[in-house]
Amino acid sequence: MKRFYNFSAGPSMLPESVLRKAADEMLCYEASGQSVMEMSHRSKPFEAIIAGAEALVRQNMAIPDNYHVLFLQGGASLQFHMLPLNFMTLNKKADFTLTGTWAQKALEEAQKLGSVNVVGSSKDKKWSYLPEITGADPEADYFHICYNNTIEGTQYHSIPDVGNVPLIGDISSGVLSKQLDVSRFAVLYAGAQKNLGPSGVTLVIIRKDMMERIPGGLPAMLNYKTHADNQSMYNTPPCYPIYMFKLVQEWIRDMGGPEELYRQNEQKARLLYDFLDSSSLFFSPVEKSVRSLMNVPFLTTETDPEKADALNKKFVKESDAAGLVNLAGHRSVGGMRASIYNAMPLEGVEALVAFMKNFEAQNS
Repeated sequence: MKRFYNFSAGPSMLPESVLRKAADEMLCYEASGQSVMEMSHRSKPFEAIIAGAEALVRQNMAIPDNYHVLFLQGGASLQFHMLPLNFMTLNKKADFTLTGTWAQKALEEAQKLGSVNVVGSSKDKKWSYLPEITGADPEADYFHICYNNTIEGTQYHSIPDVGNVPLIGDISSGVLSKQLDVSRFAVLYAGAQKNLGPSGVTLVIIRKDMMERIPGGLPAMLNYKTHADNQSMYNTPPCYPIYMFKLVQEWIRDMGGPEELYRQNEQKARLLYDFLDSSSLFFSPVEKSVRSLMNVPFLTTETDPEKADALNKKFVKESDAAGLVNLAGHRSVGGMRASIYNAMPLEGVEALVAFMKNFEAQNS
């Protein structure tokens, strides 16, 4: 059966070579005589898998030695609460930029545990830009940003300067799309189901000095110390997603690392944005300087709401039939969205642009 080009925002497309290797090893991983799905997380084979996953992501992301690397569960959504629970503990306040749905959800969880200051918001223009950051409250326990806004299609192309305030970044949909200076952050976290593997595991990177802020008495599973002290195996970890994570890290290394992926991602994004900017039917609602490399929302120029909705539905139906799937925009913003993560080949974006040109010719 022919594989489609999957433009889903997550769970997203995985590299075909990774899927083939996983398929080859499904019944028997190396010489273990068992599938990774079956093996004990305390076994020697799995200990090697999780250690290899950590070593590879440290290499690919150039993570310094003074950072913990954790493999947790609960997605980024659980991190929204764990972060303030563990780290908003000195002055009970934090700074946030409000740049979209996921930034809003992170902010709402922090508000349950302390005082939150919105340093900048782009809500006034439907999240189409990133607000200027002119500094942080020196008494803030941390400053939180959403590095790449999956739904709204904006991305920080340079890391904000927040002085000595610890910077925390949700990098779920931008991780390893380009090289990121980990040392600029106190904490980074990412759900795997965009660029790192299947859903089920969450990567969390914590500068070790931040651990001193964690108060006593926290529930064990919500305490980062628990997971750091037990090498992410305090309880049964998501074994198979970690194995898949490792395979993706091997693929990234073999591709040439984030520098080569960035070159490819820039080429894919430029192809799609150039078409959108020249189209008479489609357009990008995002300010050019902050457009995401990974998530490209787009709308039609139809101004009548009912006609626009009908045109959107027609586009999604016909693109599905053409093997270009999951192009419907997020339910909160409508329109369409193409997520072109690391695993999306250039040929997929070329096929999408060709389809859009034909659709435009038939519907203008």
